[in-house]
Amino acid sequence: MQPSQRLAELGITLPPVATPAGSYVPALRVGDLIYTSGQVAFLDGQLPATGRLTEDPDHQPTIETAAYCARLCALNALAAAADTAGGIDNIARVVKLTVFVASSKQFTAQPKVANGASDALIEIFGDAGRHARSAVGMAALPLNSPVEVEMIVQVNPGA
Repeated sequence: MQPSQRLAELGITLPPVATPAGSYVPALRVGDLIYTSGQVAFLDGQLPATGRLTEDPDHQPTIETAAYCARLCALNALAAAADTAGGIDNIARVVKLTVFVASSKQFTAQPKVANGASDALIEIFGDAGRHARSAVGMAALPLNSPVEVEMIVQVNPGA
């Protein structure tokens, strides 16, 4: 099944590619790889959550909220990659995901947050969505976003 068909089946519409907030491009193709710039969890132009994660389970944002934000980040990054590839169906596979989580130094559940992004890509691409990944804690992220995601995808031959 093509990724575009899977998106339709899942009821997911990729967001418009975010306008860069600085001196960079949303995604860049080098050979058969596309590298995305870091994407935050914009949904309809707003962040659904802000702040850093802590070890306190009652603190906001929670791991679940941040995982949802990671999913949004992945969809934003995928939109940039698909735009650069000439369409999502030109993406052969997801190669690498880097997930930055704004968190206190005591917080160590960054991989649980990153699963929100990883799971979305696997839902869309199946086995071709399985990827290498880093999930790292950061003191702060742009706009006080709890999560930021970068992605590397491989383009189909001839695309």
